[in-house]
Amino acid sequence: APGATSDPTMRLELTVAGRARQGRIDREMPRAVPRQADEATLDAGAQVYMHHCAGCPGALGMPESPMAKGMFPHPPQLLPPHKGVTDDPPGETFWKVKNGIRLTGMPSFHDSLTEDQMWQVSLMLANADKLSDSVKQDLTFAPPPPPPPAPEKK
Repeated sequence: APGATSDPTMRLELTVAGRARQGRIDREMPRAVPRQADEATLDAGAQVYMHHCAGCPGALGMPESPMAKGMFPHPPQLLPPHKGVTDDPPGETFWKVKNGIRLTGMPSFHDSLTEDQMWQVSLMLANADKLSDSVKQDLTFAPPPPPPPAPEKK
């Protein structure tokens, strides 16, 4: 059986795990969304995303991270120009943020984020194809400054 992230995927692995997971999500995901997807919520969601999530699925203009390159399966690209989860109900994305997804590297944020923060990031991702330029700017990767030069040897 495959055990390394570089091993090929087994068809049965994806089919069984995927169907079981989707069935549970469909039963448990919230149907009512307690927040409006207004500019303040989307901007707050962008802040949560950049602080807690961008290392895996990436930010706008960010090259694939070394962490993402080594994951199996590779994390999905969630921001434009990719479709991400814009076609999923916000409650489904909320369920995934809250509970994580086994065997994918997607962690649970139940103990790391507040309920409000989980809704903010879920709504931002659900509306990623309709974000204002201001929110997109908050989601844009800024490369870190170069390290300081090494001290000269004497």
